[in-house]
Formats: sequence, C-alpha cells, structure tokens
Amino acid sequence: MAQLPDPTVDLDWSGYAGSIQQHFARQAADHPDRTCVIETSSPEAPERRFTYSHIYQASNVLAHHLTEAGVTNGDVVMIWAHRSVDLVVAIMGTLASGATMSILDPLYPPTRQQIYLEVAQPCALINLARATEEAGPLAPLVRRYIDEDLKLKTEVPSLRIRDDGYLEGGQVDGQDVFAAVRPKAASGPDVLVGPDSNPTLSFTSGSEGRPKGVLGRHYSLVRYFPWMAERFNLSADSKFTLLSGIAHDPVQRDIFTPLFLGAQLLVPCKDDIQHEKLAEWFRQHKPTVTHLTPAMGQILVGGATAEFPALDRAFFVGDVLTTRDCRSLRRLAVNCNIVNMYGTTETQRAVSYFEIPSRAKDPDFLDMLKDTIPAGRGMQNVQLLVVDRQDAKRLCAVGEVGEIYVRAAGLAEGYRGDAALNKQKFLDSWFVDNNSWVQADLKADNGEPWRKYYRGPRDRLYRTGDLGRYLETGDVECTGRADDQVKIRGFRIELNDIDSNLSQSPLIRDCKTLVRRDKNEEPTLVSYVVPELNEWPRFLAAQGLDDVDDQGTEIGPTKVYNTRFRRLQAELRDHLKDRLPSYAVPTTFIVLNKLPLNPNGKVDKPNLPFPDIAEQTRDASDEDRKRWESLTETERLVATRWADLIPGLNAKTISPQNDFFDLGGHSLLAQQMLLVIRKTTGANISINTLYENPSLSSFSARIDRQLGAAAADDDGEEEGRATAYADSLDDLIKELPESFLSADPATIRARAAPTVFLTGATGFLGAYLIKDILDRTSRSLSVIAHVRSVKDPKAALERLCRSLKGYGLWRDEWSTRLACVVGDLTKPRLGVDDESWKMLGEKVDMVIHNGAIVHWVKRYQDMMAANVMSTMDAMRLCNEGKRPKTFTFVSSTSVLDTDHYVELSNKQIGTGQAAVSEDDDMMGSRTGLGTGYGQSKWVSEQLVREAGRRGLRGSVVRPGYILGDSETGVCNTDDFLIRLLKGCIQLGVRPRIVNTVNSVPVNHVARVVVASALNPLADGVHVVHVTGHPRLRMHEYLSLLEYYGYRVSEVSYGDWKDELEKYVSAGGQEKDQEQHALMPLYHFCVNDLPATTRAPELDDRNAVRVLKEDAENWTGVDESAGYGIGREDVGRYLRYLAETMFVGWPSGKGRPLPEVRLGEAQLAAAEAMGGRGGGKGQ
Repeated sequence: MAQLPDPTVDLDWSGYAGSIQQHFARQAADHPDRTCVIETSSPEAPERRFTYSHIYQASNVLAHHLTEAGVTNGDVVMIWAHRSVDLVVAIMGTLASGATMSILDPLYPPTRQQIYLEVAQPCALINLARATEEAGPLAPLVRRYIDEDLKLKTEVPSLRIRDDGYLEGGQVDGQDVFAAVRPKAASGPDVLVGPDSNPTLSFTSGSEGRPKGVLGRHYSLVRYFPWMAERFNLSADSKFTLLSGIAHDPVQRDIFTPLFLGAQLLVPCKDDIQHEKLAEWFRQHKPTVTHLTPAMGQILVGGATAEFPALDRAFFVGDVLTTRDCRSLRRLAVNCNIVNMYGTTETQRAVSYFEIPSRAKDPDFLDMLKDTIPAGRGMQNVQLLVVDRQDAKRLCAVGEVGEIYVRAAGLAEGYRGDAALNKQKFLDSWFVDNNSWVQADLKADNGEPWRKYYRGPRDRLYRTGDLGRYLETGDVECTGRADDQVKIRGFRIELNDIDSNLSQSPLIRDCKTLVRRDKNEEPTLVSYVVPELNEWPRFLAAQGLDDVDDQGTEIGPTKVYNTRFRRLQAELRDHLKDRLPSYAVPTTFIVLNKLPLNPNGKVDKPNLPFPDIAEQTRDASDEDRKRWESLTETERLVATRWADLIPGLNAKTISPQNDFFDLGGHSLLAQQMLLVIRKTTGANISINTLYENPSLSSFSARIDRQLGAAAADDDGEEEGRATAYADSLDDLIKELPESFLSADPATIRARAAPTVFLTGATGFLGAYLIKDILDRTSRSLSVIAHVRSVKDPKAALERLCRSLKGYGLWRDEWSTRLACVVGDLTKPRLGVDDESWKMLGEKVDMVIHNGAIVHWVKRYQDMMAANVMSTMDAMRLCNEGKRPKTFTFVSSTSVLDTDHYVELSNKQIGTGQAAVSEDDDMMGSRTGLGTGYGQSKWVSEQLVREAGRRGLRGSVVRPGYILGDSETGVCNTDDFLIRLLKGCIQLGVRPRIVNTVNSVPVNHVARVVVASALNPLADGVHVVHVTGHPRLRMHEYLSLLEYYGYRVSEVSYGDWKDELEKYVSAGGQEKDQEQHALMPLYHFCVNDLPATTRAPELDDRNAVRVLKEDAENWTGVDESAGYGIGREDVGRYLRYLAETMFVGWPSGKGRPLPEVRLGEAQLAAAEAMGGRGGGKGQ
C-alpha cells in the first residue's frame, strides 16, 4: 500500500538556510570570475557575458542607492522589467537592500499595471533602460498614478549594465544616479533580513477577477535548493535558462537556482522564443536545465526538428502536463529527464515532483502512464494532503477524490492587504497543536540575529482549490479544479477531460476548452485548437481531399482559420464522440495558428477570440448562393432555423446533404429546433424522425409530407420502419452458431474461484453488479470487466476503480479479484484483442452482458453494432475455450412498450389471470416498438433465446426503471424518473398521471441479475422479470415532492405540459433559469406522457426461483419477496440529490428528508454519473 503523508510530523519549521543574497555573495566571493549570466546574441546585438563579480558589484551599487534613499526592510521596489541581465541586477540589488521586489511587465495593459501599483504601494521604482526602449515609457495612466498617488523615495530612470559590468542608472540633474554610491560596489549594505522578511511580491494571474499580490518569505527562496541539487543532479556546472514570464513567480526559480549553485544563466532574446527557433537556440547554446510551463514547452517543440541532446533536466510547472507534451520533448531531447512539479504563487515554490526518466534511460516509461502526468509527492519537508471535501479533518484514502492542501514551512506569507482571504486560504493546521513546535524552537534558540524577523513556527496549510487523489504509489494525481467543473445543459463537465481527449488526436498540437456564451446567451463549450500542420497533409490525402488556401484572419494576437480546417472540426467532433458523453462534446471548434500566452507563459484565456458569429460564420460562395436559390421553400426555412441555433453556421452554406448533428447540433438544440418548427409551420415532428432524417433534404421532406398530400405516404414509411428491426432478426439468426456448449451451474460452483466476464462495468448498474459479485463471501468469485475508451488494461482498471469509488462502493480487498480487458462494443468480437479473447475463453465461467448504448431517440441501425452485434459476439465467447459458460443478458422492459402488452396485461388482470408471463414469446413486439433502443433489445432477446434452444444455458433479465441505492440514496441523475422529479421542482407543478411505475432500486436489480447468472434455470435460456413490489403510481411518486416540503402542486397533464413548454420557450434569455431537466426528453414528455409511460403488470416467478436458489447456494439471504420503491426510498434520493446540488433543498412545510450515509465518495458520485442505468430498463 502507498505510504501517505503523516500530517502530524515536524517539517523543520525553524530550518532557515539564510537569504538568497547571502548565498549569491558567497558564490561571488569564492568564484568571482566564473561566468554568471550570458545574454545570447540577437539580430541587433552580439552575445554578452557577465561574471559573478560583475553581477554582484552591480547589484551592490543599486542596493546602496536604495538604502541611502531610505528604502528599508518591508518596502516594495517595483521594477519596469525586461528579460535581460539588467533584470537579474535589479532583483538582486533590491534584495540586498532588504526590500521587497515586484515586477511590472510592459506586456500587461496599463490598467493591470495600475492595479499592481495600487496593491504594491511601492516606495521606489527601477526603470530598466531596455524595457523603455522596447516597450516605451510607462503609459500616461500609470505615470499619472505614480506621480499623484505614490510617494516614491527614489526612482532609477534608466538602469543598464554595460559590457564591462559598469552599472548606469540614468541621468538626474546632469549626473548618473549611482555616481555617489559606485565606490561602495565591493560589498553590499549591512542589512539584516530573516525567514519572515518579505523578499518578493508576486501576483496571481487574476483569472478569477482582480489580481492578488502574494508576499513571499526569505525562508522559502533557498530552502529547497540543497535537496534539489542532490535529488536532480544540479551543480555549478549546470546551465539554466531564463524563459519564465518575467512577472510570473517562476522567474525567481529561473534566476535564484543558478545563483545559489554558482551556475550559469542563459538569457535568450525575444526573437528566439518562437516556434522552431527556440529548439534551435537550445541546440546551439546547450542548456542543461530549463524551467517551463507546458505552454512554453509547446513553443519549444511545436514544429521543431532541431535536436538538443545536452538538455538533462526540464522542470514543468504552472499547468497540466500531458504524456503527449512529454513525448514531443523526448523526441528532440533524448537525454532529458522531465520533472512535473506542482505549486502555486501562494506556496511560493513548486513543492512537489514527479520524475520521468529520459528516453535514453527508459524509452517506454510514458506507456505506463495515463494522459495527464501526476503532481507527484512533496519535496523534502513538504506534504500534499488530500482531504475529504466534506470533512477536512479526514485524509482521503488511496483513489478517493478530495481537495489538495499543501503543508510546508515554506508557504508564502499571504495576500498583501487581504486579511479576510488569508483566513480562507492560509489555515492553521488542525492535525497537530502548533505549540509543540513553538516549544521545540524555544529550546533551539541560540540568539541568531535573524530571529528579529522570525514569527516562530507556524504549522499552516494552504488550501489550493485543486482536486486530486492519492495513487497506489503515494503520488498525488490532480483531477481538476474545485471551481473548474462546469455545468452545461444540466450536466457536470470537467474541462480538462475534454482537452485531455482532444490532445490524443494526432491532428492537434495544442488546445484549450472554455465555456463561452453563444449568441443566444446560453453557455456553450468552445474548444480552441492549434492543428499539427505536419499531419494535416497526410490526413487530407487519406481522405482524398485537397487543401484549401486560407491565410487566416488576424484577431488580436492570433489568427483564426474559418475555411481551411472545416474538415478538422468535423473530425474532432467524431474523435470526441467516441470518447466522451455527447453533452461533453464542444459545440464549436475554433482553429488558431497558436494559443496566445500571457506574460507568465500560461494560456491567455481572455485573449482567446470570442466565438463571435460574424468571425466564425463562413461566407457564402457564389456556388453556395446558387445552391440556395435551388432549395425548396421548406429547405430554406429549415436551414435558416438551423443557422439560428448552431453557432458559426451560415444558412446559405448548408447543402441538402448536410446533417444537423454533423453541423454541430445536439439533442437539446434538436428539441429547441423542433419546437420552433412546430410554431412556425404547424408540423409536429418527433425527435425520432429527426434522427432518422438528419439531412436538410430528408428532414424538410418529412415536414412537407406531414403538412401536405404526401402524409399518406408516411404511413407506409412508418410501417416499413416498424418492421425493419424484426426483418433484421431473420437475417441475424442465420449467423448464430448451430450449437452452444451447455454449462452446468453446479460444476461452476464447485470450482475454486469462478470467474465472471462483465460488460458495461463502468456504468451505474455495472458498478452494483461488481459489488454484488465480489461482496459474496461463501466462495471466492472474480470479475474480468470489459472497459472502453482507454489505452491498456491498467488504465481500464483505474477507470473502473474510479467509477466504483465514485459510487461509494469500492473495497480494497477486491483488488486481487478484479481485472480488466480493453474493448469496444461497436467493434467485432467486442473490440478485444486476440490474446485477451483467448484468455477470456480459457478463464471465464459466466458471461454477464450488461453493456449497451442507451439512447431514446437514436435509430435501430445506429445502435445495432453496440447493442445487437455485441450480444452475438458475447454469446460466441461462450463457445471459446474448453470451459462451457453460462450467459446472462441484461435487457429492458422497453421490449414490452407496445399496445399489445398493455392491453394483454389489462385483459389478464381483469379476468383474474397472471400478468404478462416470463415465458411469452414476445411476438407481440415484432411490430410496434417505438424506440431504436427497445427494438435493439428485442432483437437481442430473440437471438439469446434462440441460442438457448441451441444449447446455451442462461437468462434474459428484464428490469424496469432502475432507481437509486435503497441504502445510500446514490442515484443516477440521467435517469428519467429522477429528471422528472427535478423538472417538476423547476416548474413548481407536477402532472396527475395514474399509471403505475415499475421501478426498482439498483442494488436489488443487481442482486437479481447476479442470482440469475449464478443459478440459471434448467434447459436453455429463461426470462427473468425484475418488477417492483409494490408499485407506486406516477402521481403518488411525484406527490412525495410535496410530502418532503417541495412547493410542487398537482395539475392536469395538459396544464403541466403547457407550463413545460412555456419554460422551455422562455429559455435563459428571458428568465434567470437553468436548462430544464427534461429538455433531453422534451418531445417524449409533451407527446402524450400518460400513454408512453403505461407499463404492463409482469409475472416474476422465475425471479423468485433464482433468488431462492441464490439464497440456498450462495448468500444465505432470501430476497425473493422482491423490492419496490417506497416513500423512504424517494426521500433518500431527494436527500442525495440535494446534498449533491442536483436539486435545491425543500423550502415548504413537509417531513424532513431522511438521513443518508454520504461521505466524500458518495458525493463524488455526482461527478461520476452517466453511462448505463440512466433510464428505463437499463
């Protein structure tokens, strides 16, 4: 097991190692002639070299000038800066005076510069000559603020170090400002500082508002250098680079590290810090150590071919580092060891590390990692504490997501002038009594002079706001920001997940996804992407396409390409559809030549061009306009409505063959579009019809048919679709094996460790199936889970464990009995490779096929591969190897959604007969099933039952609505009945619908499925119904909202439908409201919900039999009486939904919501929701 940090140990609170200026002075005294700083040549100037003596003496001149002007300990000195040797002198001279240095970057706008000055309130200003020459003098706004609002003790008008080391300060009254102090250059002023003196004032990026000034401490500046030198092989022979943003706190690391070690600092010119040129600079000047942000790393490697084998170490900090970033760097720097570091301005230094050995040492190391590099573990005397977000006094276990706190003696002092924020972010440790450290320090007090500037030991924690988890190795993996998770159309989305998956495309060099408002003021996902130009010609050639001449449009610091990369946008959309839920696929992709960087070397989000429709909409060509004229009136109307809804779309560029969804439409836009079409034309088109006719021409034709004489033709077309799925069954049966091996459950039970192969394992029901299997203690069972969209079994297992932990189900003791294979249900043989398929054939005893695409509007043919063909392949697995296998297919009561079975149920119950039998041949659903999902399940059922007649032993399990855990209340927020609760809360009314609701808790469904797998009935395949006992009626279910205090009155279905339509029509433009929870199922809800929610009564005698046998053979607990959803269950669901902020807390009079056991893991389930289990009979 991982060794996790102990938050009670001593972290050397009094371990002050002296100031950086003291160590620099020692290096200058010991090695005065050693090269200190090299400014490499530029087109305008030759190379310049400066020794330690040069820099030391120049900085002393500045320090004496400042002290004689009255600058003292605690005063802030602002530097009008430039990347040059002059900056090194200005920083070291300021520190030698005992003052606090802060940097003003000319690249920042004047308003931001003024904010820095307002926060800093400097007592002195140093203007670097080259900053003024290159960027001009301070802007009038800034200069006016300095002159009128600040009381400067001194201003250095034009600091410059000459080639011979002579320091100039600029003329005042005809004399250089340093003239009087130049004779004192040999040594610095006699100034005392201590560990709690403030050498730096650095500013946060201000991405969340006004930039905050963070005061650093002398304790931290050199505290980690001795350890780092030993750990990472740094020495006086190292050559460092000055590449960090000059106003970004990592620039301190760039400068102070070599000066502490007595090493060299290489300073590139501005022209060298560009794509391709920077790699050439590395090759030519041979630095051995560099500090980079991932964005600066992209500049180093993007498009570059020059190799630089001299680079030994690259430290990354400031943003998410991906394996792709690392591969790109290793390609050019074979000997480079990469260190991913974690830290913030508030921790003052990067405080953790994760090492990646060089390609020369271990070429395959990255293959073992996930896409995002971990933050690693704390440096010497630093701890990364991952704590429970609901109970910060509890450290998270391995794999459990929590918030990251940094515990260290080297934290920054805090925010200048913001005591309230300091109390929120810099917290006294609650894990240990700080007084114990104070008493130990008193004993060690030898009267050191620096104690004048020491506040004593302070065991503090910095609350980062980052989320993370401990890995099995003890390293910390960042999973996102507590505030970086966004909500789009009611779904929680992690922006980093989108970027991580985008970066896996070989066509993408760089990317950043943001939430922006579209032209309708609705939040929408926008991905900014930089194409990999080397791959683009190959991609076009493979597609048989020609490149397009497009020079791009200059927008701010970037170029936007509106024409050339249109095909790339469609490709990326397809790329993400295979990896992310549909709601997480960005609506808009904006192709840029580069991502703009702010002066700190991070992606400059405010400067990313806003997806303005005028800029993103493609101009119509002459050919487009001619085609537009040839369209029918309906086609032009529909094209216009599509363009109104889909960002960046020009109606006149839409061709008859264009697909609504390929153009950027999604299910929610589809619902809005259909509503507009109905109001505009009177045509009431279902969303199923749109999915079946997604092109402009076919969809428009359906409108014309419904409105015109061609409506009669629709009947024939509908009839054809209604039988197409059954017709495909006749063909598929011919592909079944002629016979199947017949398994004996008793023989399987007798084996030492029977193995279950499970598909759909990462979804809601899948997680509970694993729990039910592995929690059985009568004998040891193992699970091999089928997992998609990951690169290898290790990543698959990590994803599965995250899912289980997210639902609060994980048990450490399962780790030896749970394994994974990588696959894809849409591909032949479940997408499993040859070796894994053979292994499954040899090891597996039982197959539970639970995986499927669940979608209520997609067509049968769209789901046939994942839902039907995968079922045939899963059955074929039962014939592989020497072990006969049982087969359990998780179906759905949606196969009964025809008038035939509702009428049959009513007739049988009315005459006193049993409900719909489990032995029914289901021919009553050969026609009439309305959803592609239900059709795919019906065909699969028929294939499984036919396989049973050919020797297969197993079960078809048909659950109804799968609701939440009856014990914890954890539920799936994608579930229709859960969304119906929220939808009624949003409207303030609920419909009176008297149909019974066949709903069962997920844990009971899992028990029936596993019982059927372990105890299949004799002779072939039998159907097992999972039905609620007793059943609530829909109006009873919804009335529990009012019972628990929600203000939701009952109205007729017609009135409720009207309210829903008003809410959806109003949208976010007219009301301060979130997307309606039922919007994904809007058409389903307004097209006669009472009729579509009718459910037949079901016979479940087979379920009773397998549960009784399960109690006898396996569990010892008889659950054959079944389970229905009751008042307490709904209360627990509402409590969970309120705790996870899916719904608000009740505000009216009612019973209190039941208590539920919700820890961090259960709350994290809200983030993990999705996948299977989100609807009827999943």
